[in-house]
Amino acid sequence: MSNGNDTVNTSNGNGNGATETWLILRRLGIDTFQEPVVFMRADCHVCRAEGFAAQSRVRVIVGERSIIATLNVVIGDLLAKHQAGVSEAAWRALGAEEGDVVHVEHMEPLESFSHVRAKVYGHALNSGQLNAIIHDISENRYSSVEMAAFITACADERMSIDEILSLTTAMVDAGSRLSWPHDIVVDKHCVGGLPGNRTTPIVVAIVAACGLIIPKTSSRAITSPAGTADTMETLTEVSLSLDDMRRVVGREGGCIVWGGSMNLSPADDILIRVERPLDFDSEGQMVASVLSKKLSAGSTHLVVDIPVGPTAKVRSAVMADSLALRLTQVGSALGLTVRVRQTDGTQPIGRGIGPSLEALDVLAVLQNHPAAPADLAEHALRLAADVLELGGKSAAGDGMRLAREVLRDGRAWRKFQAICEAQGGLREPPSAKHHRVFVARTAGIISSIDSRRLSRIAKLAGAPGTMAAGLELHVQLQQAVEADQPLFTLHAGTPGELAYAANYANSREDVIRVEPQS
Repeated sequence: MSNGNDTVNTSNGNGNGATETWLILRRLGIDTFQEPVVFMRADCHVCRAEGFAAQSRVRVIVGERSIIATLNVVIGDLLAKHQAGVSEAAWRALGAEEGDVVHVEHMEPLESFSHVRAKVYGHALNSGQLNAIIHDISENRYSSVEMAAFITACADERMSIDEILSLTTAMVDAGSRLSWPHDIVVDKHCVGGLPGNRTTPIVVAIVAACGLIIPKTSSRAITSPAGTADTMETLTEVSLSLDDMRRVVGREGGCIVWGGSMNLSPADDILIRVERPLDFDSEGQMVASVLSKKLSAGSTHLVVDIPVGPTAKVRSAVMADSLALRLTQVGSALGLTVRVRQTDGTQPIGRGIGPSLEALDVLAVLQNHPAAPADLAEHALRLAADVLELGGKSAAGDGMRLAREVLRDGRAWRKFQAICEAQGGLREPPSAKHHRVFVARTAGIISSIDSRRLSRIAKLAGAPGTMAAGLELHVQLQQAVEADQPLFTLHAGTPGELAYAANYANSREDVIRVEPQS
């Protein structure tokens, strides 16, 4: 504990009782997302002695525990000279207590970054080089800038099939890997980029109700207003341990949990943290991200949904074909059977865009509510049918009949309730306090819907950080509308966020284009 001075007498481990320079740990309560950050004063004796500068990568040691963190330098009195503050991510990683003695030292040289430089200049990377990069990323040795360099160097089809295979293997090997006492373990994934489209909870409920094993790990939003994990978190617990995930799957045959809480392909979650502000995905890293998570979860058979549309993530059939080929090739090489379905990505699926609003769509479909969005139901049934056929629960061509039967007779809803109860209990999604309706200015036909801009509006309204924020879509392509008919309703948690999103929406008249009827 602190003695109130700038130094604490400790043994350096060689028995001579030498004096080391230490600091006292302080929790600052600063959210830096998932990046561990340590804060030290510019005039701190350790900063001066070690020559630390802002954005240095340093090792933070408390007892036998240590983490790699980014240094932020404080000017002023936020900290005392003998204190080191840490962000919430660093606090969780250290598992320390306020007032613990902490030592901060330089991180060892990052040798694997030389391979990233080579990739920047167009050189192919072998499995050993990619293993070294992913190992260091998993150990949090890369700064956000260094990871951004790696992501960018691999973008725009700069990775060969061999590199993607090696990257996928390295990402799997860097974390935990589940195994199940079943020959067939199925999964489903959507590459994203289409608002709504929250088919996973419906598919898992149908497939698990039919007796297949589907341990679904899902991501949080990267560039969208909601990921599956965000939506499910409005309904039940998703941050489960590996043991809890095994318990749920053993009891119910399926789960829908956040993959970032259980060390499955941990480098993927770290890279996603950097991809989010960059707002792009490279094809090679997308393939490695998807397949590493599925292989780590113990899947043997996978259905991948690729929405294709002018404002979706995948904008052309040519891009979809290339992605599908890489997914199936790499999957096959690693023992994973992959079936790809290219789907309509010209408009959002369902009505809700944002965690709670998407959850309400899911519940309506599972409960066979008369007002449930038919497009979401049909899309989920088609994907469930693919999984049932791929997993051997139905003959080719018969999966749709079985999936529809399980949804209609209530088995899917009962299974979904049971999965939620096993994960921590089913709860009601929250609702927003502030709303604004946007209407058609003229009568006509809905000729286009810009999915990317709708996602932008939903995010400006507060999604996914505010679970109830987002927007509710009231129209579809080719639908006839009258003047002043509602097009969408904004949902926000505060008046400021509502106004911010509304200002953007009002400045983009072509988000939903209405053409005069001929």
